[in-house]
Amino acid sequence: MNAHRGSAVLSSASLKVQPAATGLTENHRLRLFSGSANLPLSQEVARYLGMDLGPMIRKRFADGELYVQIQESIRGCDVYLIQPTCQPVNDHLMELLIMVDACRRASARQVTAVIPYYGYARADRKTAGRESITAKLVANLITKAGASRVLAMDLHSAQIQGYFDIPFDHVYGSPVIFDYLASKQLSDVVVVSPDVGGVARARAFAKKLDDAPLAIIDKRRQAHNVAEVMNVIGDVKGKTAILVDDMIDTGGTISEGARLLRQEGASQVYACATHAVFSPPAKDRLSSGLFEEVIVTNTIPIPESNRFPELVVLSVANLLGETIWRIHEDTSVSSMFR
Repeated sequence: MNAHRGSAVLSSASLKVQPAATGLTENHRLRLFSGSANLPLSQEVARYLGMDLGPMIRKRFADGELYVQIQESIRGCDVYLIQPTCQPVNDHLMELLIMVDACRRASARQVTAVIPYYGYARADRKTAGRESITAKLVANLITKAGASRVLAMDLHSAQIQGYFDIPFDHVYGSPVIFDYLASKQLSDVVVVSPDVGGVARARAFAKKLDDAPLAIIDKRRQAHNVAEVMNVIGDVKGKTAILVDDMIDTGGTISEGARLLRQEGASQVYACATHAVFSPPAKDRLSSGLFEEVIVTNTIPIPESNRFPELVVLSVANLLGETIWRIHEDTSVSSMFR
């Protein structure tokens, strides 16, 4: 694999995927459109499928209102709309809802919202009085807009699938990360969960890495985006520690975890996450020398201003493209991850 720090890696060798079927462009029922949130990823997905993104007009009125118009007939078609709801979250979410509504009103046979990053997912239950469960609210909005199906990657909480009363396909970016880590041939690995809530994710990750041992960081969160690390449960001394999470936002949790792992004797520390949200001051924290590498995927576009030497970005375009093809052909998606 030709991996480049700070740049996309187009590999899914560890996935059980087949090349997109020849003659796909002749299948007139499949249409692929992209919102403005992550056009480069959508273009990669289209290339994998051997087709072009559908033409669409997106513009904004003087008062900020969004306008969307599909520029070709999609009557009776299966339409896939690729749009992560990343920053600015409200604009990208609203754009997705408008695209879904436009396709439904254009008599599309089925509209699938492909959401590589599902925003508003962190509020998935009430933890105090008078709170909104925004993950459920967003699910209601997408369903009411007219989506027939949702395809999302690495939800912050798997229970969000249950908020939808339409078919929901949940896929994982971890096979792309496994492929990259395997190419590095790391030795004496321990997989570390940055908090108790991520233990199931870290355990599944460790199992794929030849049943590597597991460690857990016990922390107490004082406020949103502020984490206080307490101690490490498990042996990390002299080992290569791989911190695993679904997203990195401000980098507070994972950088404090890395600092503690260094104090406990870890020889190397790698951070792995699917979604690179990277809100300030994430770049400063992640490039402070705590990590050998910070490995993420391109579900969210990463501007040059947020890149740093330790950053490695892997592409999930092949994975998403294969999933779209399998959904369209009514074949198994889960078999890709066995």
